[in-house]
Amino acid sequence: MIDKTMTFSLGNDQELEIRRVLTTVYDALKEKGYNPINQIVGYILSEDPTYITTHNNARSLIRKVDRDTLLQTLVKYYLTA
Repeated sequence: MIDKTMTFSLGNDQELEIRRVLTTVYDALKEKGYNPINQIVGYILSEDPTYITTHNNARSLIRKVDRDTLLQTLVKYYLTA
């Protein structure tokens, strides 16, 4: 019998989901004529969902992602890229 400890991580799946949400939100904002970067930063800083359009369900999607987790993922991505 092999006595090894298995590790389990949701990190990659969670990061992929955050990427999917951000891409959808970015595209929806762009389609509506907004500056997506400014709008997303406004949302992250204020947690005011009105920075995000309801187009393509973007506002609902981004609110499913914890703001702290979103910011942590963005910083991690930026520093490891």
